[in-house]
Amino acid sequence: MSLAANLKPLFLLDPEIAFLNHGSFGACPRPVFEAYQRWQRELERQPVEFLSRRATALLAEARAALARHLNVAAAELVYFPNPTTALNMVARSLRLAPGDEVLGTDHEYGAMDRTWSFVCGKAGAAYIRQPIALPVTTHEEFVETLWAAVTPRTRVVFLSHITSPTALAFPVAEICRRARAAGILSIVDGAHAPGQVALDLSEIGADVYSGACHKWLCAPKGSAFLHVRAELHEQLDPLVVSWGWGNDHFEARPGLGESRFVSRHQWQGTRDIAAFLATPDAINFQAEHDWPSIRLACRELLSETRNRVEAVTGLPSLCPDRPEWFTQMAAMRLPDGIDGERLKRRLWDEFRVEVPVMQWNGQNLLRLSIQAYNTVEDADRLIDALRRCL
Repeated sequence: MSLAANLKPLFLLDPEIAFLNHGSFGACPRPVFEAYQRWQRELERQPVEFLSRRATALLAEARAALARHLNVAAAELVYFPNPTTALNMVARSLRLAPGDEVLGTDHEYGAMDRTWSFVCGKAGAAYIRQPIALPVTTHEEFVETLWAAVTPRTRVVFLSHITSPTALAFPVAEICRRARAAGILSIVDGAHAPGQVALDLSEIGADVYSGACHKWLCAPKGSAFLHVRAELHEQLDPLVVSWGWGNDHFEARPGLGESRFVSRHQWQGTRDIAAFLATPDAINFQAEHDWPSIRLACRELLSETRNRVEAVTGLPSLCPDRPEWFTQMAAMRLPDGIDGERLKRRLWDEFRVEVPVMQWNGQNLLRLSIQAYNTVEDADRLIDALRRCL
């Protein structure tokens, strides 16, 4: 029996659907979701006891587990509901001046493109989207292409670890190293990285890194994190000013991995923190099921399916078939002139295949995710549907 056949019953997904879109919102395994609901029931059983007396210590334990998983200090890590919210806090805290530049690529997530356009527009700064042409070839060429857009006015380098529209893994560690040497702030949108790649934030060395736990790490919806190097903590204003701000005599409790940074950003008023508290259960779930082996099996199926899609379309790949470019998510070209929205609707309405079809720089792309629950039969259904639709 395949790994996917063993693990599929552990997820809550509709078994009638070929769910090939894990990358958008993730999918939570049954044991992790049950832990999430247990925390919700505890909160509702005694809300004052839970939120007023227990929440700080419980969140500290959950942060410590995630910090160990990411190889960073818990005092430099705080939970957020999603990376967009976390990175909005960072972007809005920057003291950009007229003429300053924030450098990104033309592969970034649309919500963050809008965030940087908004923030730069307010400050009179410029958001530069350096084109990265497809197909990409080597990480070395990518680094040189991006770095060619650095100018004396560049204050921030912002890029995705794994891109949303084109599903490419970028060499963020080398970019962060160069940025540090040049005195430029490095900010990484790692929404798709935790759980999909082995992630060591200390090794990557970004000044700021935000990732989603509810996507490839398989935590409940609404769990993400922000990691910021300690020397930058005082420069960041809370997105929501609440009880954690203004504690001038704050004394950290090292045993809880606390810091003024955590205090300022963790408490944003009354909210359900169950997704954060269940995140260690997601980490344990993957550890118990030998997730490195799962990732390898998923990548093998993804590579085979990518080749089959490209045999149907007759179109070239966006990147070489090498692990440094993709693991469990890949994008494939679709023919010019097709109606992408109509194709997506047909894949769902007629074949019950859940997969995103999008446009990037005028090109039609199909973005395919393969997670532990996906089988060869799911891939077969996609290929059959594409043959019929195209």
